[in-house]
Amino acid sequence: MTTTANPGSAGLAIDARPDAWGAGAEAAVLACDHHGCVHTAAENVITLANAVTLTRTVGCLVAVTWSIATGQVWLLFLGLGVHWLGDVADGIVARSRNEETRAGAVLDIVSDRLCIALYYVSYGHLHHSMLVPIAVFLFQFMVLDAHLSLTFLNWPLRSLNYFNLVDRTIYQWNWSTIGKAFNSGALVILMLTTRSPLACAIFAIAIAAVKVASLVRLHRVGVPSPVGCAAVVRP
Repeated sequence: MTTTANPGSAGLAIDARPDAWGAGAEAAVLACDHHGCVHTAAENVITLANAVTLTRTVGCLVAVTWSIATGQVWLLFLGLGVHWLGDVADGIVARSRNEETRAGAVLDIVSDRLCIALYYVSYGHLHHSMLVPIAVFLFQFMVLDAHLSLTFLNWPLRSLNYFNLVDRTIYQWNWSTIGKAFNSGALVILMLTTRSPLACAIFAIAIAAVKVASLVRLHRVGVPSPVGCAAVVRP
């Protein structure tokens, strides 16, 4: 067995054998007591937390679509509110019920993209002066941040919320409480309070720069890749 330790991992021992992530491997993390690490080979995807994620996504979709169809702007903000509150709620449910799963984390990531894209495209249609900062933000959120967020799957982590076990700096920049606030709600507040396309564009570019710096740092650290045969022999 070969073990590796990543920066900020506090001695996290990872089985680096070629077949470590193959079918039947009960643990890719050995002698580990970190809550954020995966310790079982299978997970239950039918959970209350995932149901909350799907419900808040559908709720946001309905509200924003209804806003577009009727021209009632308050429904647009209702959809955004449903997304934000639901995003907090599904995390609380997952942690309190011990339902944090990798599949649930991916579902949360893609659902966030749908809700945020719907809001910003609709808002941009109403406020053409904001189209440039919206375009910059959506590029970083839908492409750069999506790629960055999904890289947690290359490690045996429950979700990106535990990426501090891999690299504390990248975690602080992107998924700490402050990092999430700047990445999700800050631009909305800036748009509504300043109504300045220039200020919003500068802010969106700054967020994109953080994502680029994070990706550069990530690939310098090194991204592992599971190897072996993915085929499962069934009777």
